Amino acid sequence: MKPSTINIHEAKTHLSRLVDEVCNGKELILAKAGKPLVKLVPLEKAKTPRTPGFLKGKIKISADFDAPLPKDWLDDFEKS
Repeated sequence: MKPSTINIHEAKTHLSRLVDEVCNGKELILAKAGKPLVKLVPLEKAKTPRTPGFLKGKIKISADFDAPLPKDWLDDFEKS
């Protein structure tokens, strides 16, 4: 389906209807003086809501995770 092009002035007048059309699958390009500027698209709905803490008890972080790296590792990084 080829996107429809509409001038901004007309879009301001019919914004509510145009938003409904885009949400129902229509592609829409907004133009100014006939020059295409932006594409109006619907937001994607979140797949699943995030649940804080859902990995609690499933991930273990070592007590020394933030310990300094060994000197030979640091030397290797500084060579690069």
